[in-house]
Amino acid sequence: MPLNSVLRLVSLAAAMLVCQPQALAQPATVQPVGVLNLSASASLEVSRDVLTVVFSATREGADAQTVQSGLKLALDAALNEARKIAKPGQVEVQTGNFALYPRYAAAKGGQPVINGWQGTTELLVQGKDSAAIAQLSGRIQSLSIARVGYTLSREAREKVAAEVTAQAIARWRAQAGQMAQQFGYTGYVVREVNVTTNDLQPQPMAMKTLRASAMAEEALPTEAGKGEVSATVSGSAQMLK
Repeated sequence: MPLNSVLRLVSLAAAMLVCQPQALAQPATVQPVGVLNLSASASLEVSRDVLTVVFSATREGADAQTVQSGLKLALDAALNEARKIAKPGQVEVQTGNFALYPRYAAAKGGQPVINGWQGTTELLVQGKDSAAIAQLSGRIQSLSIARVGYTLSREAREKVAAEVTAQAIARWRAQAGQMAQQFGYTGYVVREVNVTTNDLQPQPMAMKTLRASAMAEEALPTEAGKGEVSATVSGSAQMLK
């Protein structure tokens, strides 16, 4: 073996001997003791303040153009009424799903063939002016009322989010202090925590097909009800002697 190769092997072996004691000298990871894992929650009820009404229409016909034209006429008529009450921050109007698809029937050869067309369209009206929206529901004649529901606005949610979070944190700290004492410790320090907030938002309820014309221009009866905003604090605390 060439001398250079021998020298390289000797150097490598020496390096391994030097590193091995250092690796063996590294202390094992010490698992923490006296650590509490806790979670605490708080919630507040708040009145839901955004009313959503979804109007819809379905049309059928022999050709696609006729069905599409019928849907467009129905939607345009409803939009004309809805735009009269539209107001930024109070009543928002937007078009929803607009779909057109063929209907099929089996032919003699077993291959499906188009035997007509069907389409649907939607109009969404939502906002905090529930009285105006309820009155509008009785004036729209070209679309049916499909879904109705109340939700919680971002402003209402944020208004109580700070309060409910403070309550959850206070409960977490109280639990940590109480448990530390029960385990014979004098106090604690926070190791890590995670804070989450959420609110229960019901989806607009589907209604049995109800044509606005059947309401004789009467306002849609609604009831807002209550929503709930909650906060959860979870994490760990190091108990102190």
